[in-house]
Amino acid sequence: MAYVVTEACIKCKYMDCVEVCPVDCFYEGENMVVINPNECIDCGVCEPECPAEAILPDTEGGLEKWLELNATYSNQWPNITVKGPTPADADEHKGEEGKFDKYFSAEPGSDGQ
Repeated sequence: MAYVVTEACIKCKYMDCVEVCPVDCFYEGENMVVINPNECIDCGVCEPECPAEAILPDTEGGLEKWLELNATYSNQWPNITVKGPTPADADEHKGEEGKFDKYFSAEPGSDGQ
């Protein structure tokens, strides 16, 4: 089992989750973060830290797309262990629907620091 970052993170990328992860399993994309499901120890400390409520346990139904996306991009994007700056317009996108189709970027984030 693992936790999964979902669409709600896109364009919000608060990264409070990164600060509390005991195994450093977060990876940074241009406008969201993902969790490496093979590194996640299912401790759950990240879930309540996310202001966008973007992190869910993979045991919830309908998350197959997000589990695959997290697995794919955690192998391509840089590992992040320190919370970076929150995007200036993050609050404007919080709760927005359809963010994947509108904004998702496969580009990696900064350098993980």
